[in-house]
Amino acid sequence: MESQKKTRILKGKIVSDKMKDTVVVVVNRYVKHPKYKKFILRQKRYKAHDLGNTRKIGEEVSIAECRPISRDKHFRVI
Repeated sequence: MESQKKTRILKGKIVSDKMKDTVVVVVNRYVKHPKYKKFILRQKRYKAHDLGNTRKIGEEVSIAECRPISRDKHFRVI
């Protein structure tokens, strides 16, 4: 039996839709500082494939990991 690889699904907000078929999604997460035990907000921006540019800035979207589409685009909007 072949094992299926579990794809990562992240939730974030669209911050840019200026590229063709691509949106930039910012994903926030809280991390606990190892020494001071304070929670810190970390942000990361992912480029995601959005065929036809149907999404606009400010929308909350879910993105799923997929095969590489371009040099730095490895997610698609679901």
